[in-house]
Amino acid sequence: MAETVLDLREARLVLEGSAGPLEILKGITLSAVRGDSLGLVGPSGSGKSSLLMLMGGLERATSGQVIALGHDLTQMDEDALARFRRNNMGIVFQSFHLIPTMTALENVAIPLELAGVPDAFDRARRELEAMGLGRRTGHYPSQLSGGEQQRVALARAAAPRPAILLADEPTGNLDAATGETIMDLLFDLRDRHGSTLVLVTHADELTRRCDRVVRLADGALVAEPAGPAARVAE
Repeated sequence: MAETVLDLREARLVLEGSAGPLEILKGITLSAVRGDSLGLVGPSGSGKSSLLMLMGGLERATSGQVIALGHDLTQMDEDALARFRRNNMGIVFQSFHLIPTMTALENVAIPLELAGVPDAFDRARRELEAMGLGRRTGHYPSQLSGGEQQRVALARAAAPRPAILLADEPTGNLDAATGETIMDLLFDLRDRHGSTLVLVTHADELTRRCDRVVRLADGALVAEPAGPAARVAE
């Protein structure tokens, strides 16, 4: 039986706004097993990115449970969440979030050094080479194209060999050809490391490649087509 890696149980997210409480997510129940690829789709403002943030412990559920690798993230303090993410998760955003004063190699090596990996720079170099950036390791983000910066971000997320890989619109800032390359690299990472991949996307090309696709609308889960060929129209 496949191992359940992510398990959300009636997870709700309510944020305080100027006009009072705003319910962002409304009782989400959803799970993903090891090696699964899960696409989150829906219109802007439907709660896709917020759901991804709950899965990564970057937002705390107001009620319900968010269980990752058997650990309830809603019961952890910020320090414990940071350690858990460092050791078990890779997160890729639409904006690359690279440190501008560090080279590509240094950006990828940072999470490994923080985790105490003894060969941090060697492993970082190998991940960059796997991304086709072997000759760009000494370049700073400002010296790289958007596609190259996203590949550095992917290498940084993948270098710790995470059990869970979360991606929020990873091709959103890229042209079609570069976006296709990033798609290939994402699924290659999933295959190489056996990670569970969860991604937020508006790209039909990405949803077609996911094992499962779920749709959100107004903070609620409204559909979950089955099968690797599942496609949800935007």
